[in-house]
Amino acid sequence: MSKGMAKSPHLQILTDLACADPSRQARTGIPEVIFAARKSIPICLSIAERMLAEEGRVILSHVSAELLVALEARFNDLVEASPSGQTVVLRGKGGAISETGGRVGLLTAGTSDLPCAEEALIICQELGCRVQAAYDVGVAGLSRLAKPLELMLTPPAVDVIIVVAGMDGALASVVTGLVPLPVIGLPTSVGYGLGGKGEAALLSMLQSCTPGLAVVNIDNGIGAGALACRIANLAAEARQKGR
Repeated sequence: MSKGMAKSPHLQILTDLACADPSRQARTGIPEVIFAARKSIPICLSIAERMLAEEGRVILSHVSAELLVALEARFNDLVEASPSGQTVVLRGKGGAISETGGRVGLLTAGTSDLPCAEEALIICQELGCRVQAAYDVGVAGLSRLAKPLELMLTPPAVDVIIVVAGMDGALASVVTGLVPLPVIGLPTSVGYGLGGKGEAALLSMLQSCTPGLAVVNIDNGIGAGALACRIANLAAEARQKGR
């Protein structure tokens, strides 16, 4: 209950403010991720401490600079932060990653898309997938795309490709029309003026005329990474059974 907020005699709270779900990865294959935006720093620290004790690992997304400082002060050398600092993993005892054999390709249209790409990358790595990434290969200089795609399709090829793009989001349709793989479009809130909060990229991807493109919501790197891992890990499991 927030400081200064009177507790109503008519209110009965049956659970804690936050209920961790430690069995989620065993149940669904995808771990619980703390979405830190709009949560207070004390609540984030409390959830993280509980999950770290129960699971040995915590993943946090949309981490503010202030929360990152607090996490580093509380958990010290257990903190692994992405280059932008917006995605954080706390790794304790029992939090090691086991490789699955799944392979994911990751492309960004520009370097402004990197924070969202980092979310997807970390989720893929935390779910045991290997990632081949190429950044800043958008349609304004389409020749840059050829070599990364060639490498991703060279055996052992990736199982799925995530395309991260803002502006007009066109890169996702281009890639889908060039590869024999499922492609996941991740629109970002990068752009100018009308449609510049990701709406243009999202609508462009949803209206794609190239079949085989699935689209997640704007800036949803966690969702893109989770879907990519489900595809890649199922493909890896099939390869292992076929041996």
